Amino acid sequence: MRRFLLFAHRVPPDGAFTLNDLAGGAGRMDEVARAVSTAFTLSNDLRRDTEMTVVFAAEPPPRARKVELLGARLRHLHPDERSTAALLKNALVGSARYPQEFESSPGIRVAPVDPIACLEGFLRQPGVVWLVEGGRPLAELPDDAELSAFVSDPFDPSPAELAVLEASGARRVSVGPRSLRTSQVVDAVQRELDLREARRA
Repeated sequence: MRRFLLFAHRVPPDGAFTLNDLAGGAGRMDEVARAVSTAFTLSNDLRRDTEMTVVFAAEPPPRARKVELLGARLRHLHPDERSTAALLKNALVGSARYPQEFESSPGIRVAPVDPIACLEGFLRQPGVVWLVEGGRPLAELPDDAELSAFVSDPFDPSPAELAVLEASGARRVSVGPRSLRTSQVVDAVQRELDLREARRA
């Protein structure tokens, strides 16, 4: 299973943003939506071996939210950022009425979250890497390495997140020598994992 954890530091966690201003008032929801659609969409299908958790951490608990997307059950996800942003917005808006986890649409679960606890839990999984500029090239990791990945949003991790990451000992891994957008990083990771899977086959 391929797993991604994505932090959205500026998107309103109550879904109070317009789809007509995803890059501005929505806190760069455009890039979050692109990263989500990139993680799952193929030419004529969705990746069923992928899961992504998006943590909307613009506000502290209990207002912070996490949205989990499960490729094995996911429906209604399309490549364009607007419809993907709409799916995430609907999950966040609906979550205001539910104090506990619920499924907003097939394969999409939303719940209140403590962002730091979520990060700590993710980092306890086997095969976690911290995707960061200046890390060890992803292509140099052994073919049989189990990989799941942390990626930030268009902004750097918060000081608290950074402290957890540094204390975790997670391998620092880079997808290339240049600074890329979050969605491009996700795409590069998926491509590398596809190549490894093909070699093993």
